Amino acid sequence: MEKEDFSIMKLPNLHIERIQRLGYTESEARFLYIVGVFSGYFTLRQFRAFTGSRCGKRPTSFAQKLIREGHARVCAQAQNAVIFHLFSRVVYGQMGKDNLRNRKRHCFDFMRTRLALLDFILANLGFDYFETERDKLNYFCDELGISKDCLPAKVYDGASSRQQTVRYFIDKFPLFLAPPLPGVPPVVTFSYVDAGFVRPSSFASHLDGYQTLFQQLDTFRFLYIATKEAYVREAEERFRSIIKRPLEAAASYEMVRYFQIRKRWDNHEYIVPVTEDLEFLRDARERFQGEKIERLYRFWQSGEVGECELRARISQQKPERAIFFDTYLVNGHRPSQLEIAAQGDRCMKHTDHPSVHHFVHPQGERKC
Repeated sequence: MEKEDFSIMKLPNLHIERIQRLGYTESEARFLYIVGVFSGYFTLRQFRAFTGSRCGKRPTSFAQKLIREGHARVCAQAQNAVIFHLFSRVVYGQMGKDNLRNRKRHCFDFMRTRLALLDFILANLGFDYFETERDKLNYFCDELGISKDCLPAKVYDGASSRQQTVRYFIDKFPLFLAPPLPGVPPVVTFSYVDAGFVRPSSFASHLDGYQTLFQQLDTFRFLYIATKEAYVREAEERFRSIIKRPLEAAASYEMVRYFQIRKRWDNHEYIVPVTEDLEFLRDARERFQGEKIERLYRFWQSGEVGECELRARISQQKPERAIFFDTYLVNGHRPSQLEIAAQGDRCMKHTDHPSVHHFVHPQGERKC
């Protein structure tokens, strides 16, 4: 058996050791941690891919142990595949995450999405993922200084109107830091997982929910994770129309506004300073720098360039925002005619084939 190498993904050793104390090997504990944090559902094909094992005693023993200890259950089956649900509060408790919604029961479409998501994670263990809602809040709010009001959120009602809970990033799609192109620094990368059954309007609604956050970012990447290449082109066009084009137009509008406020300030037209204008001017001076912009401003201020020509020239400027879009195909074997199965303490030998993962653009992500 090949030696397993887990160095490419940093997992908390304390939590891994706690899971091991439940009777699991180190590789099994690491796999359960990844499943619990990112998916909640898995197949033995994915376990074999992670551990480098083959069909036979090892994956079967692992499945039987999970069911015997009441840590996982069989929730769906097909001719040659079984979907397991890791639901035990005991296991999640060893991770310090016993309140994760991955423990809850979900519909079959949700399971399919989580399996595709897990395929992506297992094939890309080297990315710097934000595991929890708290990790994401710390990054966007504490590190980037973005208000919670700009984050995608949903309000859940409690027993009374006063007992409302706001949850952020409830889709739990992979969110991580990675270079958008070879040789450049990492940027925050958002994603959407399409397991082959969602409607195009669902993707549009997802983008709408993130628009306010995207507006706060100067650069980011969006990764469309799909199980079929047929969905890719339409998804890219929707991203362009809903996110990229409006944000680039907003950048041009903001530059025009910067010129207008700066001219009023330079001409001492503010008798009483307008706080909003001055704050925008301060931030815009940092964003819009460079000799080309300064020269264009001087021409416009002196009257050599009219308002229409100014807008035309600004539209030709390189946008301040760098927005990247790319796609990722999850090409695993997906059994057909999957049927919901009754729960039971049993394990079926899994004989499907390991996933093959690849980027649609193998030479590196392209900029829109």
